[in-house]
Amino acid sequence: MVRRTKADALATRNSLLDAAEQLFQERGVSRTSLNDIATAAGTTRGAIYWHFKDKADLFNAMMERVTMPLEGTLACNAREANTTADPLLALRDSMMSALHQTATDDHTRRVFEVATHKVEYVSEMQAVRDRHLQVRNECMDMTQEILQQAVQRQGITLNIPLSTAALGLHVIMDGLIQNWLLDPDAFDLVQSGRDTMEVYLAGLGFAPPTKHMPRRAASAARKPPSRKLAPA
Repeated sequence: MVRRTKADALATRNSLLDAAEQLFQERGVSRTSLNDIATAAGTTRGAIYWHFKDKADLFNAMMERVTMPLEGTLACNAREANTTADPLLALRDSMMSALHQTATDDHTRRVFEVATHKVEYVSEMQAVRDRHLQVRNECMDMTQEILQQAVQRQGITLNIPLSTAALGLHVIMDGLIQNWLLDPDAFDLVQSGRDTMEVYLAGLGFAPPTKHMPRRAASAARKPPSRKLAPA
């Protein structure tokens, strides 16, 4: 019997995640079985259960390959906001990084499309819903933390609670991404995100950030990403 190495196990795990990602996008999560994923990955159903507890566990692992770096960027900028002269720059950098990656990276776009348009929160996917809520709440907490620092630095008083301000910004960014995924040709995600965020922050009463946002991200996003899926 051939002994499998850690490298072999990792390769199998990644092939399962790649297969799931493509099948979820093509068929939707509920219409994709674990057998379908195993067959597409060239392995067995038993291999899936070696690496993942169930479909929800596999789905969350697929999401973590993309969303963890974005969450990490926001967390890093939340820490940097404590020392920067303008905490809004840290917040803006995080949001623009997320929009730019979504608009220009096929892998990110594909996974976000699955997460927003191809999944149903039925009973077997409860763990996915729980993780979605956890990530949302963590991101909103970090956004609120940065807004609080910006309020203190600028010495202003908001007309709405900080939690509501953070929720509003989250809804704007999330809504832009979801609508852009429906039709990437409809509008420039990065440009629209920049303009909308600047107007929203100004409406809250914040002074404009002290530095101009780089324009290269917008120009890079004007051309919609290729629809050709990466090989598994």
